[in-house]
Amino acid sequence: QVQLVESGGGLVQAGGSLRLSCSASGRTFSSYAMGWFRQAPGKERLFVAAIKWNGGSTLYADSVKGRFTCSRDNAKNMVYLEMNSLKAEDTAVYYCAAGRTEIPYASQYEYNYWGQGTQVTVSS
Repeated sequence: QVQLVESGGGLVQAGGSLRLSCSASGRTFSSYAMGWFRQAPGKERLFVAAIKWNGGSTLYADSVKGRFTCSRDNAKNMVYLEMNSLKAEDTAVYYCAAGRTEIPYASQYEYNYWGQGTQVTVSS
């Protein structure tokens, strides 16, 4: 089993920044890709960002490219999502997910463990 716990969500004004963190435990964290997804009320869960097992490559949704940065610290079993220039449309519950392999994918079906989510609300 893998346990993922997100933190760092909150309320922020448009144009502001937040840093989400995800703590992982239960398996060899450094062997797997990690991803971030988000789900707004009444909408489907969407891909945000993902990072390769060694941090060597990242993948971003077009909607966040240039504003969000995904990083990881394998020594601490942590993955981060730095969010800048936040917009009202970024409001959602953000989920951390652990991949099935070391490769980062945009499809949620490539992730088999999920955190409970953290709420991000951006006021306009």
